[in-house]
Amino acid sequence: MAKHWAQPVTTALRADGLRVAELDTSSTPGYTGDKKKAQSLLAERSTVLSGLQERLFANGRSGDTRSVLLVLQGMDTAGKGGIVRHVIGSVDPQGVDHASFGVPTEEEKQHDFLWRIRKRLPAHGQIGVFDRSHYEDVLVVRVHDLVPRDVWEPRYDQINAFEREVADTGTTIVKVAMFVSLDEQKRRLRERLERPDKYWKFNPADIDERAHWTAYQEAYQAMLDRTNTDYAPWYVLPADHKWYSRLAVTELLIDALEGLKLDWPAASFDIEEQLRRLDQA
Repeated sequence: MAKHWAQPVTTALRADGLRVAELDTSSTPGYTGDKKKAQSLLAERSTVLSGLQERLFANGRSGDTRSVLLVLQGMDTAGKGGIVRHVIGSVDPQGVDHASFGVPTEEEKQHDFLWRIRKRLPAHGQIGVFDRSHYEDVLVVRVHDLVPRDVWEPRYDQINAFEREVADTGTTIVKVAMFVSLDEQKRRLRERLERPDKYWKFNPADIDERAHWTAYQEAYQAMLDRTNTDYAPWYVLPADHKWYSRLAVTELLIDALEGLKLDWPAASFDIEEQLRRLDQA
């Protein structure tokens, strides 16, 4: 267990039995240090993560069919982009496949809701990152009545079957549901309006969505209750503190990669022969 953690992050954040409406979004489950220690620890653990990711990538280049998929789901301003920049940004980009799923295109609307998701699953040896995901189709779609209930209701079971298939083919799935408080979201939205370097991140619709806060909490609760499985568990991340969010996701990815027990791939050539050739070159 990494230092400053009272319990494994996979235990501290596991969604089993959690009630979204009761979550303390300013809490730091499992972590016993402060912000300063977390920033120092993040630098250390990012180095560990980078080394593990390189090993995964090397094995993928050598025929290993395994991969990791990080699913980030959360309300606007929850910090998904910060995770991509500060956590995923610490590893070799050639071993990462990042996808963000917004409003479906006209082509995507002609297919099953999982069609566009399947196309972006990580290749062998890759860490795939879904910044928003197939869960939009049981969250936004549900809250805004974009399709009838008899269309979105069966999707929970369809998602479970899909993730079972993905896991069975060698992809370790790490699902993170990120939650901020209504007040913290307002603070972050205000920052985007007061800083010219943040204007590009602001969407006026984000303010409109605040009126649906309770409905989103209910939708997220149903998502956790219906799709938290042993093969694709949900981890619930209180995200008011960005430093905690980034450290926690780093630890979740380290745990997933260490669970693969990857060695460096063996040489596919005679090393001594190649050394002799190099000496003569």
